[in-house]
Amino acid sequence: MNLVLPRVLTAVVLIALGSLVGWIVGSVGGWPVAGAVGGAIAAAVTAAAVDARRAHRLMAWLREPSDLPAPRGTGLWGEMGYRFERVLRGGQRRAQAERERLAEFLSAIEASPNGVMMLDAHERIAWCNSQAADHFGIDPERDRLQRVTNLVRAPAFVNHMQQGDFAEPVVFPSPRGQANLSVLVRPYGGGMKLVLSQDITASERTDAMRRDFVANVSHEIRTPLTVLAGFVETLATVPLTTAEQPRVLELMRQQTDRIQSLVDDLLTLAQLEGSPRPPADRWLALDPLLARVRADGSVLSAGRHPVECRVQAGCQVAAVETELHSAMANLVSNAIRYTPAGGRIDIEWRVRESDGCGEFEVRDQGIGIAREHLPRLTERFYRVDGSRSRDTGGTGLGLAIVKHVAQRLGGTLEIQSEPGKGSCFRLVLPAARVRAALVEGSDPVASTEQEAAGVPSAAVSERAA
Repeated sequence: MNLVLPRVLTAVVLIALGSLVGWIVGSVGGWPVAGAVGGAIAAAVTAAAVDARRAHRLMAWLREPSDLPAPRGTGLWGEMGYRFERVLRGGQRRAQAERERLAEFLSAIEASPNGVMMLDAHERIAWCNSQAADHFGIDPERDRLQRVTNLVRAPAFVNHMQQGDFAEPVVFPSPRGQANLSVLVRPYGGGMKLVLSQDITASERTDAMRRDFVANVSHEIRTPLTVLAGFVETLATVPLTTAEQPRVLELMRQQTDRIQSLVDDLLTLAQLEGSPRPPADRWLALDPLLARVRADGSVLSAGRHPVECRVQAGCQVAAVETELHSAMANLVSNAIRYTPAGGRIDIEWRVRESDGCGEFEVRDQGIGIAREHLPRLTERFYRVDGSRSRDTGGTGLGLAIVKHVAQRLGGTLEIQSEPGKGSCFRLVLPAARVRAALVEGSDPVASTEQEAAGVPSAAVSERAA
């Protein structure tokens, strides 16, 4: 009402002024009344035209809103323009805030390690994150609004979508065949669906390794136990001669040692997996440790192999002595066990000048290993030749222990081998855990004639091949 009354009064005043001007002009020509009416009409038309122009400017601004302010002016149209602009800017601010929240939400979903796909009521792809695109082999932009079953044609997934029973996830290989997917579908809204995908390849592999590990441990323990049980039954039922008793007891001792070695290796692996990484500021002198490794190898070889040991003296390593000794002793014992009598064993420790890393290398002239077996040598209980491993007393855990020790120290285990040309196993330790500080009184282990007399022997394991 406050806006209408001034507008009416303005129109009345303009018409009155127009009539007055027309009266004056008409009186000159002798037509005062006609002049007054004409002036009033002209004033009304002018007022209407000005009002229409203001309304047109406002309507044009409303039809194509922009960042420019609304047309300003006094009266009704100026006030309406101001109010329209305030309402429009408020809606734009709210819409921008909603877009920002939606972008943050989609960004959070994009960061998810699992795949997320949104389907409309017709099972067309409305949106998906990069993980879902990788899982299903689709393009997030190109394949938008495409029916999902036209792109993902795995029979298990298609049947799952057609049946409409989404209580349980469906498992099937990814379209690219590189992984196994577990896909869970959840309806929401007006017939729309949320598709959640997860790569379960690693977990399935872990479960399979766990099952194989339990089966292998059971088998490795059952075999010597069966032998021991047979000997015990024999001793209880069959009288043995004086000549037969030592042989039977020796066989029983061998089977007992085999079980003990397996248990020791399992405990070592459990300790490596369950304990924190060795500190990087506790230094271990390598010279005495390498002397022990050399002595253990000489005892195991029993003079059947020439063993040469070349060591860069005075080095120190930030490691746990028992762990590092176990890793090195495993590599040496592997070379000895799998090298025929007369074959040479070379042991070397050096600090590389190029990057400062430490290398413990064991090279043998043994039977060698085919290339296809090399990637799996560090798997627990993996054997290239199971019968030969048992003949040499192996449990199949030696290289698994070496790999865990290397990983705990931030190092690597490198393997080179060819059938009939021997093998080279190299334990590489990072430069941060190696220093060549000379220790006073330490003697380099560098002679092929050095004997192991007086050095306590430690248990050594075998090649897991």
